[in-house]
Amino acid sequence: MPPPSTPPNPNPTCPFCAIALANPPSPTRLLPPTSAAPPPATPNPTTASPDPTPPAAHLILSTPHLIAFLDHAPISRGHVLVVVRAHREKLGDVRVEEGEAVGRWLGVVSRAVVGAVREGEAGEGEDADLDVGDWNVVQNNEVVPHVHFHIIPRVGDVPEVKARSWTVFGKGQREELDEDDAVVLVGRMRERVRKEVERVRWREGEEGVRRLLGDGQAVGGAGGRGDEGGLWRGTGRRSKL
Repeated sequence: MPPPSTPPNPNPTCPFCAIALANPPSPTRLLPPTSAAPPPATPNPTTASPDPTPPAAHLILSTPHLIAFLDHAPISRGHVLVVVRAHREKLGDVRVEEGEAVGRWLGVVSRAVVGAVREGEAGEGEDADLDVGDWNVVQNNEVVPHVHFHIIPRVGDVPEVKARSWTVFGKGQREELDEDDAVVLVGRMRERVRKEVERVRWREGEEGVRRLLGDGQAVGGAGGRGDEGGLWRGTGRRSKL
């Protein structure tokens, strides 16, 4: 039996494994806030395919234990998937260190997602408080048997969204991702993830940041420790992902 820290072999037919393999962990966990030109349209992740070409994804976060990216067929604008990097088919298969990573990042990514979606709305400031009712987090792996969580921004009383099925993922009234809007959203989300890390630093200090990153090293400010590649300076350089 492999040691607990050894991830299982990627499933060659799993689209999430393909995305994880194509996007290794970022050295500083955080991706540049600016995004390049739109990648090719993301293939439908609900169907397995023998195509060796890895599916493209609008990536928000890439760590040793998880990745986060926009759903290709969102239930609402800003619908994001947080996916355990290793191929775990059931929630009970998730290792302790993987579960800890999900627990550390889920709230951070959720706030970043909803803040990015609400950005620019009338009366919403950059640091507006986000209530728990502003999003739903659902764990579901019926369509793709690889543990993942859906972060679905709520849109109030918009009838066409309220009428959609919230119980069957991958079916029902879902729309294809708007690639141009996706580039804008991903840029905002990456920037807000970085701001959420600073929020943790302000509230919990360097130890809180270390726990969030889960690797015993705090990410520094501009030009500081952990700033390799200028990720915290917002230079717009493309990451290696």
